[in-house]
Amino acid sequence: MIYLKIFFWLMLFTVFYAYIGYGILILLITKTRRLFGLNRRRPSQEPDAEPAVTLFIAAYNERDVVAEKMKNTYELDYPRNKLHILWVTDGSDDGTPELLSGYEGVRVLHQPKRNGKIGAMNRGMKFVRTPIVVFCDANTILNASSIRRIVNLFSDPVVGCVSGEKRILAPGRASAAGAGEGLYWRYESTLKRLDAELYSVAGAAGELFAIRTGLYKEMERDTLLDDFMISLRVAQQGYTIQYDPEAYAIEAPSANVKEELKRKIRISAGGLQSVIRLRSLLNIFRYGTLSFQYFSHRVLRWTLAPLSLLLLIPASGILAMNERISGLGIYTTLWWLQVVFYMAALIGWYLENHLVRVKILFVPYYFFIMNLSVFLGFRRLVRGSQSVNWVRAKRSGN
Repeated sequence: MIYLKIFFWLMLFTVFYAYIGYGILILLITKTRRLFGLNRRRPSQEPDAEPAVTLFIAAYNERDVVAEKMKNTYELDYPRNKLHILWVTDGSDDGTPELLSGYEGVRVLHQPKRNGKIGAMNRGMKFVRTPIVVFCDANTILNASSIRRIVNLFSDPVVGCVSGEKRILAPGRASAAGAGEGLYWRYESTLKRLDAELYSVAGAAGELFAIRTGLYKEMERDTLLDDFMISLRVAQQGYTIQYDPEAYAIEAPSANVKEELKRKIRISAGGLQSVIRLRSLLNIFRYGTLSFQYFSHRVLRWTLAPLSLLLLIPASGILAMNERISGLGIYTTLWWLQVVFYMAALIGWYLENHLVRVKILFVPYYFFIMNLSVFLGFRRLVRGSQSVNWVRAKRSGN
């Protein structure tokens, strides 16, 4: 029984550290380093630093959002003669490339065959001639100063990639998916700010990120998580990934939990694929602080943390049964806390499906589907059933 107890506490610590403990630890580390002036300092704003930039948008059948996206692009606070707009619309058959051809200053690369987003990115990058390329999605809206703020961070020669912030536009009566996704990204944004201040962000979000064009490495054709792989392969070359929360992309939340789960499963499958392909990043003797951040912030959430959550249920049950001999104790308490948590998630699921929204239940519900998606993503990855030509999750308002 002593071994089971050790196993139990190790699993509990893994879950706590992956989702809460790392955030507390890195907050303490960065605050301590601030006292001694050891943290990274952001470069001062240089309004005259305006290198040519390519805004790269890989799109598949996005006709419905083209007008809004182009209006937003033209309103960006960056010299029009230095902002090159490139759309790659491979496989689109809804009129997206034809519609884009009517816009001034837009280059459209199109081919009938669809090879997924990573195929479009690999093909499109061969036509980029500017020193910096900014990737964003067709269905996101950028704030006016986003390009300028991102470019400014590249004034530090050690910076190879810059990630913007993803913001969820949640309506007043948000669904569990919308509220949960919004809360998750607010927490993630806090961690990214702390990661960047310490050393480097552990991966960029595809809604808005940029790299030095010369650092782009062509990705494997079956890559599922292109933004994560591209950014961390830049970091593998000795550069850092920085973060600016004031350069942001606004996106509507998933229409419902079913759509959010579909998105999370793809991300989890891609995350597990990335862990395998980026395994050299776990070499702390070579990558130092980056390895620590990558393992703590990313790897644990896609591997040991979800597995520990699953195994904690039977382990705590066995320990609680053994504890009944001497009365109520810590293991019995922890067992019942798990029961209450999963019951809250189940009730949240039931109420969501009956259009009754209780916000206090959104957190356990979203946390549950987030970890469930790891197991479903693993199954897809093993079966090879997760295609790079995935169907984008429906968003609120679509």
